[in-house]
Amino acid sequence: MCKLIKFIFLLFIAGPCSAQQDAQYSQYIFNGIYINPAYAGYRERVNINATYRNQWAGVEGAPRSFSLAADALMPNERVGLSMIVNAEQLGAQKSISAFANYAYRLPVNEDGTSRLAFGLGLGIVQSTLDGNMLNPRDQGDNYVPNGAVKQVLPDINAGVFFSTRNMYVGASVNNLIGKYVLDKKSLDYNFPTPRPHFYLTGGMLIPVVDYVVDFKPLFLIKDDIKGPTLLDVNAFFLFKQTIWLGMGYRTGIKLYEKPALIGNIGSSNALIGMTEIFVSQNLRLGYSYDHSMSNLSGYANSTHEISISWNFFTEKERRLNFCYF
Repeated sequence: MCKLIKFIFLLFIAGPCSAQQDAQYSQYIFNGIYINPAYAGYRERVNINATYRNQWAGVEGAPRSFSLAADALMPNERVGLSMIVNAEQLGAQKSISAFANYAYRLPVNEDGTSRLAFGLGLGIVQSTLDGNMLNPRDQGDNYVPNGAVKQVLPDINAGVFFSTRNMYVGASVNNLIGKYVLDKKSLDYNFPTPRPHFYLTGGMLIPVVDYVVDFKPLFLIKDDIKGPTLLDVNAFFLFKQTIWLGMGYRTGIKLYEKPALIGNIGSSNALIGMTEIFVSQNLRLGYSYDHSMSNLSGYANSTHEISISWNFFTEKERRLNFCYF
């Protein structure tokens, strides 16, 4: 129990990724719907994706996350819809959420290859805090509940996504209202609620050898106002439209002053190796491996993440250009 409490304490102070509250996925690269509702319908086909992340494997109380998402483009080719179910656990905290996303896409050129999409996600989040897993310093500490307590709250996500055949850029915000809906003054214990998280993503495709090798650099900036800002920089090669191979670097950056932060933020956080394999035209398998380089490296083991995607095609969709993003 002491190890668990120490680990949770370190989790919130030791490194850039630790203070972020949203579930963290390295493979957002393969399915942007996890961070931006405006991505719904981008693939222009029915797609189902499942992702499991085991962060700092072998450490008691370490984060574990599972997400299942389905998205599709409506026949008018203007509206994209998606559903996301997410479950995660971090020590004594658990949460289950379900969101329905709507995206409206506007063509911005004559042939419709460049589009601007606006997205909105509406959902509910059930959060659980198990006081039996916590060891209070003082008996009767009202910050620690007796047993497991739950709260079910509504929440909203929003985003914008611009894409062409060879590049994209997106901005989104999650957890817009959940923190403000809960009346903490009415509770006799401290209940954690997620803060709004802001995302800025972008990437481009550079053909190296036509239909043989393509190069795709990407980036992600993630911020939650109070916690450290994270920057992901990734670079991928696609070989014969069959396998993606790439690496990434995740680090904490200082964009502006944050009084809530205590101590210095280490500049390095994690190195990431990642691949996605096209087993067939319909089936994709992904795997990523994160090696921690933050202050937690002496406590935390490596992180593993796996994903599986299935695409349902119509005859028209089979003739569409390859989906690079």
